[in-house]
Amino acid sequence: MNIINLPSFLQLGQHAGKILRLSTRAISVKVQTDSSTKVKPKTGILMLNMGGPTNVLQVHGYLLRIMTDRDMIQLPVQSQLGPWIAKRRTPEVQKKYAEIGGGSPILEWTNKQGELLSKQLDKVSPETAPHKYYVAFRYADPLTEDTLNEIEEDGVERTVIFSQYPQYSCATSGSSFNAIYKYYKDRELPKDMKWSIIDRWSTHPLYVKTIAERIKDELAHFPNDKRDDVIILFSAHSLPLKAVNRGDSYPSEVGATVQLVMQELNYCNPYSLVWQSKVGPLPWLAPFTDDALKGYVKQGKKNFILVPVAFVNEHIETLHEMDIEYCQELAEEIGVEKIRRAAAPNDHPLFIDALTDIVVNHLRSNQPINPKFLTRCPHCANKNCGQSKSWFAQICKS
Repeated sequence: MNIINLPSFLQLGQHAGKILRLSTRAISVKVQTDSSTKVKPKTGILMLNMGGPTNVLQVHGYLLRIMTDRDMIQLPVQSQLGPWIAKRRTPEVQKKYAEIGGGSPILEWTNKQGELLSKQLDKVSPETAPHKYYVAFRYADPLTEDTLNEIEEDGVERTVIFSQYPQYSCATSGSSFNAIYKYYKDRELPKDMKWSIIDRWSTHPLYVKTIAERIKDELAHFPNDKRDDVIILFSAHSLPLKAVNRGDSYPSEVGATVQLVMQELNYCNPYSLVWQSKVGPLPWLAPFTDDALKGYVKQGKKNFILVPVAFVNEHIETLHEMDIEYCQELAEEIGVEKIRRAAAPNDHPLFIDALTDIVVNHLRSNQPINPKFLTRCPHCANKNCGQSKSWFAQICKS
């Protein structure tokens, strides 16, 4: 989250050692294709996310798609200004990706999660097997429209659209769902295919437990005499205040996740919810992660754990913004004694169990679409949003 990911691409990077190599990435993509097409899938799991460039040559196209997506960001004369900003930012962003190994690991992590999820679903839900996962990224390959075409060619009987954003935001989750609507707006839907949606899951117990376990792993690295005083900073992608005031549910859903995680940890440490990746001059949701670190150090606090609370896998905001900009550069500048960053859920067994449980419960429910998903923000001004939700209400029928 992770929202309004424009900043994600303007503030990037991390330790190359934490990223699988590009050769591994290519193998991962191939494994999905080869292993999952031997048997015609009955149930498709369409995993939605923003995506990321797998190499520096893809950065410009990635930024261009973001800067011209009005669901993500609204600019004056966007058709001209968006491409200009994308071109101007490309060298800077390429440098950031080079610093974390040459590209984003989000596709390889999503492939791994999808493979493990599909295998477990085949075991625990044989009545809906065989299952095949599909990756649908909004701004990088595999693009949503290409993946939808693949699903049609496979002749899937039922497609579960599974957002990989645990907390819903109009700018990220909403943009991905709108992309599906736009694809089919002037096309005929596949015949005899059932559709359903999992649009948010910020309070799922196993997802919460996964984050708690990641925090425990990091607390163990602090000396006994300092451990109880470590401040846990849950860091999520910020959101423009105009989106918050419009009624976007993202901040409250992130807050719900944080509270349940700390409850799971028996409120063992002081904690705070902070926000990262602000861009531009307009007001955004605060306090910002870097400012919070500075403020706590002034108060005499010296030990911290940063927790990516809205990202399900490693990407530029964890690997560069958190690890390099905050945990290395800023920490040294302000005199932090010890700071660590909790890993994203990635392929943690509890997280794969969470994904499996979410999908199985959905498949066995009588609710193909969440009423909350169909409800627009109180002050929604996006006509496309209303049209998209009406369309999904029609296709997702029990």
